[in-house]
Amino acid sequence: MISLKQLQYALAVEKTLHFKKASELCHISQSALSTALTELEKQLGLQIFERDNKKVLITPVGKEVLARAQKIILHVEDLEQLTDSQKEPLGFPITLGIIPTIAPYLLPVIFPDLNKKYPNARVTVVEEQSHVLVDMVKSGEIDTAILALPFPCEGLLSMEFWQEDFYWVTLAGNKFSQQAGISSKDIIDGDLMLLKDGHCLKDHAIEACKFSDLEANHGFGATSLTTLIQMVSGGLGSTIIPDMARKQLLGNSKKLSAIHLNEPGPHRRIAFILRPNYTRMSSIEALIEICKDSLSKSRKS
Repeated sequence: MISLKQLQYALAVEKTLHFKKASELCHISQSALSTALTELEKQLGLQIFERDNKKVLITPVGKEVLARAQKIILHVEDLEQLTDSQKEPLGFPITLGIIPTIAPYLLPVIFPDLNKKYPNARVTVVEEQSHVLVDMVKSGEIDTAILALPFPCEGLLSMEFWQEDFYWVTLAGNKFSQQAGISSKDIIDGDLMLLKDGHCLKDHAIEACKFSDLEANHGFGATSLTTLIQMVSGGLGSTIIPDMARKQLLGNSKKLSAIHLNEPGPHRRIAFILRPNYTRMSSIEALIEICKDSLSKSRKS
């Protein structure tokens, strides 16, 4: 009979394409893993992997087997977690994905409150770009993720908990720096710098301003908002940041000014995404409550 261990070993080899690395991932010897997979292939009557001394390849039928194995493992995990919904929220470990344009600004705000209200909570954080986190949630690698919407999340539930607008950041001496707000038609004159392709904040900023790709300056594409702020400080242009990042990025700086973007908002919506059959909903609801309360307090301070 096919065992769950065999399926887990096969998925580990799919992930690493290396028998030794897969055995280390599964905490067993390489010979034990190889024996288990040979027996699995014998039971199925087909070959999942082609292997030699240098590489591991997945056969065409093997790809189908592994896709079904992944679904089986997810269903079993959901079954094992079924009783969690009756227990204290965050009483079990949870892995939370979060995008780079939210993580540094949200986590320091929520974790003090989280640790106070749920001292036994064990939250592991994974920081990645949105498309990676969506795939990780779908595959079961992580429990849930915090994304900025809109973003394609077909097949997943989204639970929105926050909305915010964008701010244009420029040198304090700029002709617009004393204004309370600014329109996108004025921003285009400011040599706008945005994050590189792949960061959804760039897409959201362009959408909020109704810019075309050609209108947004592509001469410099940063991987973090911190870098963009340093470039603005150096007089190389201006940028756009979300409201939640203002306090940490600008502090009490007298060199920079942050002006509200006067375009229809909210400019981005923040949400948890999760699988439709995820069973530990009470933990997600607890995290949402913490996020909303912590962000509200931070906004007022």
